[in-house]
Amino acid sequence: MTGIDVGTHTVRVLVGEYLIGHRYPKVLAVVAKDSRGLRHGYVVNLDEVSASVGEALSAAENMAKLKLKRAYLAIGGVTLESRTADASVAVSRADQEVTEVDVKRVLELCESSIPDHANRTVIQSYPLAFKLDGKKVLGRPTGFKGGKLEARSIFITCLTQHLNDLENAVIANGIAVEDVIPSPIAASMVTLTKVQRMAGCVLANIGSETTSIAVFEEGIPLSVRVFPIGSRDITNDIALGLKISLDEAERIKTGIEDPGVTHKKLDEIIDARLSDMFELIEAHLKKLGRNGLLPAGIVMTGGGSGVPDIESLAKKALRLPARLGSLENGTMQKMPGADPAWAVAYGLVLAVNMSTGEESRGSQIMAGTKAQILKWFRELLP
Repeated sequence: MTGIDVGTHTVRVLVGEYLIGHRYPKVLAVVAKDSRGLRHGYVVNLDEVSASVGEALSAAENMAKLKLKRAYLAIGGVTLESRTADASVAVSRADQEVTEVDVKRVLELCESSIPDHANRTVIQSYPLAFKLDGKKVLGRPTGFKGGKLEARSIFITCLTQHLNDLENAVIANGIAVEDVIPSPIAASMVTLTKVQRMAGCVLANIGSETTSIAVFEEGIPLSVRVFPIGSRDITNDIALGLKISLDEAERIKTGIEDPGVTHKKLDEIIDARLSDMFELIEAHLKKLGRNGLLPAGIVMTGGGSGVPDIESLAKKALRLPARLGSLENGTMQKMPGADPAWAVAYGLVLAVNMSTGEESRGSQIMAGTKAQILKWFRELLP
């Protein structure tokens, strides 16, 4: 299995091999190469993106000592977001028993009712809740009796043009795209436990120019959002504030080099930009009615999560428990240099084996057959 995470700053390719009797993969290759041709996570120069992806794939093939033919691709960028939609249908059977046909109909109607959907493609969808004759159904609605079935679903979407460009950058290198998975969902496979997803938490993947978040509750993502702010903004602020080069600023930001100034001044620069980031997250949680109300708190991952003291700043700003995500599953944590920046790429490989049978359909995206979505939904129920 191959996972490709194309970020604004870095292209990461991870190749894993599943062995019989093992739940987690043996990691054969991890390659990171400089990324070109992206801005805030979306493609601005297809040729440059394709070339940088090709360099990473070639290095991964050399490391793994095999020819790569297929891959799972993560998609992020500021065009990625979630929408919710509601729909209702009349139960079709004369005895008013709800069947899978009724569930499929209402979920399809939800998808056709997504607001502001022009120029966007659904990547993944999840049913959030069902009602029968106005009363909430706990679990599956099939088998219950009633006249009116209602559903609310969440749809993770992105701009169709961005999706096509990203896929074409991979396909141009002779790699078939098995499926596309939203970056926050892929990262959650590695950094969140089932207990955290059920209790309620927000996963923040801090990249170079973007910060993507996924809010989970009762095992299901309630919302996905990407903000145009990342760790590069912190680097830029340090460079301007201390009148130094960007390379020096990056080393100071990550604690590799002494700033040569008081730590108080450096902390003020970093804290100001992180405060902007956490304010955006707090505002989004407030819209969802979840600010200060997620027991499992915020889990931070991605290359930008290594800023010193970020946990205490997040805890103070969001009034939630805060911790850094760790690659706890499988063999990844045993590899030298493994860090949260690899959460998305590793999560792509894990998601394939840990999925609930969602069918791969080549370059057709995971709009999802409704029967498979229902199967996934049932397995999440306590």
